[in-house]
Amino acid sequence: MGTDGAPGRAVAVEGIRAPSTVALPRMVRVRQEFPTPGACDVDVEIRRQIDAPDIARRIPRGPVAVAVGSRGVAEIPRITKAVVNALRRHGAQPFIVPAMGSHGGATAEGQREVLAGLGVTEAAVGAPIVSSMDVVELGRLADGSGVYWDREAHRAGAAVAVGRVKPHTAFRGVIESGLVKMAVIGLGKQRGAQSMHAPGFGGFADRLVEGYGIVARRAPLLFGVGTIEDAYDVPVQVAVVSPEAFLEREPALLERARSLMARLPVTAADVLVVQEIGKNISGDGMDPNITGRYPTPFASGGPVIRKIAVLDLTDETQGNANGVGMADLIAQRVLEKTDLRATYMNALTSTVIDSVRLPMVLATDRDVLDAAVLTAPRIDGGETRLVYIRNTLALREVAVSEALVPKLLPHAQVAAGAAPAALSFTAGGVLQPPLGPVLPRTGGQAVGSRPDPGNF
Repeated sequence: MGTDGAPGRAVAVEGIRAPSTVALPRMVRVRQEFPTPGACDVDVEIRRQIDAPDIARRIPRGPVAVAVGSRGVAEIPRITKAVVNALRRHGAQPFIVPAMGSHGGATAEGQREVLAGLGVTEAAVGAPIVSSMDVVELGRLADGSGVYWDREAHRAGAAVAVGRVKPHTAFRGVIESGLVKMAVIGLGKQRGAQSMHAPGFGGFADRLVEGYGIVARRAPLLFGVGTIEDAYDVPVQVAVVSPEAFLEREPALLERARSLMARLPVTAADVLVVQEIGKNISGDGMDPNITGRYPTPFASGGPVIRKIAVLDLTDETQGNANGVGMADLIAQRVLEKTDLRATYMNALTSTVIDSVRLPMVLATDRDVLDAAVLTAPRIDGGETRLVYIRNTLALREVAVSEALVPKLLPHAQVAAGAAPAALSFTAGGVLQPPLGPVLPRTGGQAVGSRPDPGNF
């Protein structure tokens, strides 16, 4: 509508063509081998640890809410089902509640759909899904911020938090992403997430600890089930933790998770091309711990990248383009797939709006790469140093330009039989990925990609 109430003219944003076609570097496929202790059997570990006397004695013969978030957890349907089965063996009546802050457009149905997209359905995990955005207030921080909890979980009188422990993408502390954050923000729903994020990410770890103190005293939290994953997105450890031990156990779990993280094969590049971003990949669409591009000044680390180009959104992200603002250039299709409501609601709740700013929009993938190379200052004045990845979870196989081959880190090497090859595009300018097909998991290690949703 116009400002006078009359129908307004629809305005479309269309990507431009790059001003010129440039010579793109030839690419070489690279395989990365990261250290890993090997996969753990999550079913066995969850059953064993929940059956331990100190945990089992806490389980009531009645309803128990199992809080499952959208932050990426490998094998989350299997993990959730194992928790449900373990609770039921001890006489509980488990049900699932979404614990994902403002995700899913901050609606009950949207959050149910996010869980379904992860494979967490009643049929898959053997327990009903009870989704509501209603909360109860548990207390207030010293600065007056409210701490809230899912009303259904609170009404049940018993809850279990399920989550992955890993480094956060917007702040640093002894507590980052994990069970504490699930208990304080995930279960706080949109209102709790907004309250905790309102002051920003400065001192956020301390706020989480203070908020958890209130949760531990006033919420019916039975225990947490935390997982650690290796660089291949395979669970290598399960920790069933009593609520009184969250703050003691989580720092060590976080450090182990950090030590097992994947990374790019080089420390610096002119251009990073990311095929796809999405909330199922990272809370920030593409993990800043991998790209070195952070949405706040309170986190740092990773490679030096001059220009980041993003070509697509995942289907699983359902239009949430959070993280697009960390790119310098995007393809038209990214804009076409973006749901501004879902994207902006996430940013408004987290208070981090840099991550949803609109970068330069180019018509096709070819235009994106041409513009990226045209505008990226060369690190050494030589040939463009370019890295291509499917997404920040699929890092077992990547591609680098010839100029980067001598700069490969020790864990990376040119793939067997790989030879330098030119980047190719369809007649419509769509990039043909310079990698082989996504490989299946073998030997307990993921060698392809896996969905991974994230940041509250």
